[in-house]
Amino acid sequence: MNRENIWKSYDASSIEEMEKISREYKECLDAGKTERECVKVSIDRLEKAGYRSFEAVKEAGQPLKAGDKVYAVCMNKAIAIFHMGKQPLEAGMNILGAHIDSPRIDIKQNPLYESDEMAYLDTHYYGGIKKYQWVATPLALHGVIAKKDGTVTEVAIGEKEDDPVFVITDLLVHLSAKQLEKKASEVIEGEKLDLLFGSRPIEKDESLDKEEKDAVKSNVLKLLKEYYNMEEDDFASAELEIVPAGKARDCGIDRSMVISYGHDDRVCGFTSLFAILDVEEVDKTACCILVDKEEIGSVGATGMHSRFFENVIAEMIALEGCESDLKVRRALANSRMLSSDVSAAYDPMFAEAFEKRSSAFFGKGLVFNKFTGSRGKGGSNDANAEYLAKLRKIMEDKNVAYQFAELGKVDVGGGGTIAYIMANYGMEVIDSGVPVLNMHALYEVASKADIYEAYKGYKAFLMAD
Repeated sequence: MNRENIWKSYDASSIEEMEKISREYKECLDAGKTERECVKVSIDRLEKAGYRSFEAVKEAGQPLKAGDKVYAVCMNKAIAIFHMGKQPLEAGMNILGAHIDSPRIDIKQNPLYESDEMAYLDTHYYGGIKKYQWVATPLALHGVIAKKDGTVTEVAIGEKEDDPVFVITDLLVHLSAKQLEKKASEVIEGEKLDLLFGSRPIEKDESLDKEEKDAVKSNVLKLLKEYYNMEEDDFASAELEIVPAGKARDCGIDRSMVISYGHDDRVCGFTSLFAILDVEEVDKTACCILVDKEEIGSVGATGMHSRFFENVIAEMIALEGCESDLKVRRALANSRMLSSDVSAAYDPMFAEAFEKRSSAFFGKGLVFNKFTGSRGKGGSNDANAEYLAKLRKIMEDKNVAYQFAELGKVDVGGGGTIAYIMANYGMEVIDSGVPVLNMHALYEVASKADIYEAYKGYKAFLMAD
């Protein structure tokens, strides 16, 4: 289908609302560079909108009724949000699902070392990255330090104007003849992605006869103690993530795009959050679930493979005075879901990787991927034709621009989302999202128009009968 560029159809009112959504989205991106920070941003906005913690609801012991707004959190890394509908949960929900983790580099548990009077943090990359993209660029450090006494300290270094930033070094081009002969996947090895953390030795104690061994490392430890009351062994129970430093910015002379770290998949996560916040009254319960670990297979207690979401539904049904496992299964099977994840935008600079008739384009709206996977649709959820027809009607009734696409040419590659996991419950699921350039790079690019249409489409879906 040759759909028109939606910029041509926008009037002044649409442009104004689109810019408002873009500003809010950039604010969320700046505040949410890790999954923990995304959950924190979400809770702040939810509570301002009148949502209550599900823990508080359980303590009250009162059944949920139409119009109630609640959220449940899993280990501060995943969140499920509900706007209760007129129909019982057993009738199913309209679910928006997205992930809030992004490719990055993690700090190991015994990371700090000194080499030739340079202090480094040892790392292990997370998710699919092109390792060579992470060198010689300003980086920030985000995360938490959990101490044995139960205190948890938040860390965010490199985002304020007067903050220091960090770097992973690269070999100068003058000495790179052998390096440049390597394949791109081998130019920078995983074990060479260590973060340069300091280079200043600790001041000598005049009472000592000898120089401090590993004086630069000692100075780093002194500063960590001063700033965060952190000892070296506290790295063992810290979660520290290396991300690009800096804010989300408008992109293009026409300011038509947003460039930022973490569009994948926060562009779907935050537009889903905006959509459920703007829902007023629904027939079927509206739900938004934002999860962790998608970039490494949706595993673990905070990934979509966990029973967190299923357990919350069981608790909600129990509040109705019924603990029937059958009702839980019906609630899930009768639901329908948009598994919201980014899609690859057609890039004319790399046209050979795309099949143009089946590609997602900037300015053409929300993308639906009937299937993902790789090669012969391996590892894919393949949505039913009847469900696609319903979605087409929902989008067109609300004047939402949308398009259908695949992720590149057959046999070139592929990807996966959380769709197949939720489809295991027997619910109708399809992949949908925003087309993105530079996917999995440090700085990804999305069209403001597509971000806006995603928000509109998600809201229309949540309010559908």
